[in-house]
Amino acid sequence: MITLLEVIKKTTDFFSAKGVENPRLNAELLIGHVLGLQRMQLYLQFERPVTELELEKIRPLVKRRSQREPLQYILGETEFFHLKLKIDRRALIPRPETEHLCELITQRLPAPPATILDLGTGSGAIALGLAAFYSNAAVTALDVSGAALDLARENAEALGLAGRTRLLCSDWFAALEPGARFDLIVANPPYLSEQETAAAMPEVRGHEPLVALASGADGMTALTRIITEAPLFLAEAGLLALETGLDQQTVLRERAAAAGFTRVESLRDLSDRDRYLLAWRH
Repeated sequence: MITLLEVIKKTTDFFSAKGVENPRLNAELLIGHVLGLQRMQLYLQFERPVTELELEKIRPLVKRRSQREPLQYILGETEFFHLKLKIDRRALIPRPETEHLCELITQRLPAPPATILDLGTGSGAIALGLAAFYSNAAVTALDVSGAALDLARENAEALGLAGRTRLLCSDWFAALEPGARFDLIVANPPYLSEQETAAAMPEVRGHEPLVALASGADGMTALTRIITEAPLFLAEAGLLALETGLDQQTVLRERAAAAGFTRVESLRDLSDRDRYLLAWRH
């Protein structure tokens, strides 16, 4: 009978041949998921025999990953800003860059926001992460995709945050009532250019929803609309916080100034690349 270590090694070699990044880590996470074991538990059981029944459960997941389906979709969950979220093909997989945006917001806001608007919420990651952090905030989350909103709703209910999170189907600000105002407007909108989308990894290009990734030839269509319309919905001294693409900051700062923002900051991500735009109207 084959041992656990042998299964891990064979899976690692198979993933490596298929071009999967971090093949050993992917192998351990997938196999651990099937067996109900954490990675450290795997290391303590390398000589453990793997039954044919267990192998039958492992094989289809390995096949899916070898076809470059994202690991998070296969596992059905991901960690984000201290929360465990359900994730599937209905929405974009939350990235560490987006998690860092939430961290920056909590560091930069001088006072807890009473009202938060998350644009293009997808799985609900930002909205729910901030709702959990700001326990007294009323959060509104918008998305044009009904399927993504269903996923966000499932996450809100699972986390006990449904009562403070209003979910609306909306083309950006369109569904908001006149006069709505928010202390914080945050978004990780689609920002890939056509060229960047074509060059993206197979996991991204072939499996994640394109509507959540790309926005016009230069990737700035959605960002420009958000910057232009956000002043209509920001409370006095409110903050607009955006995740952006690379090499977009100069143009976006100019558009923010033209929209009436009096203070605009560009901030770098964990890889020291311009990634975030924070704008205030005082």
